[in-house]
Amino acid sequence: MEKRVLVVDDEPSIVKLVQFNLEKEGYKVGVASDGETALRMVKEMQPDLLVLDLMLPKVDGLEVCKQVRRENHHLPILMLTAKTEEFDKVLGLELGADDYMTKPFSPRELVARVKAIFRRVDVSREQAAPEKQAAMEIGNLVIDKEGYEVLRDGQSVDLTPKEFELLIYLAEHRGRVLSRDQLLNAVWDYDYIGDTRIVDVHVSHLREKVEEDSRNPAYIKTVRGIGYKFEGPKKG
Repeated sequence: MEKRVLVVDDEPSIVKLVQFNLEKEGYKVGVASDGETALRMVKEMQPDLLVLDLMLPKVDGLEVCKQVRRENHHLPILMLTAKTEEFDKVLGLELGADDYMTKPFSPRELVARVKAIFRRVDVSREQAAPEKQAAMEIGNLVIDKEGYEVLRDGQSVDLTPKEFELLIYLAEHRGRVLSRDQLLNAVWDYDYIGDTRIVDVHVSHLREKVEEDSRNPAYIKTVRGIGYKFEGPKKG
């Protein structure tokens, strides 16, 4: 089935470049030049991926990201930013973007990122499809990989696609210490040399949603200087 990508950017040259390279790879591409149009097209087009610039007229990219994530928890969002400050990248991730790229970028790198996102989505579906897999029950969490659902104390937890994939990977490697580089390679499906902040932001988000006390986590433990380890809560 043809994958649909919505590209949102107010720079015509970038839109043209991205559209050309994605269509060359066989994707169906829609474009928008402002946030207001983007929000409308997300509903009309029902894209499989949103490539979203931060700096947009009418409604900025951060607000678009926030609104899209409020209504659609499963749509992957690849954020574009011309700014180099870490604050902008982190803020975008905190509002629900799954990944980011800083301008200028090469078309080859963007296509690689898009393919990596779709590959992860397809792998998740294939692993769940052959036969019903039992949900993992750990402490007060129920993680249903096939149903794409997480329950905490019986209540559904809304996770973004990357948060869900990250939780699954951590839980499936329960008790093992995983470095940030390992998590980047496994969950984002590429090497992100020199910048593992993306992992820390997603872990922080995940803790806020699945932990009783995100500052004193029972499940996702920090292993100082290395990365993270998923454990079950201690009894008594």
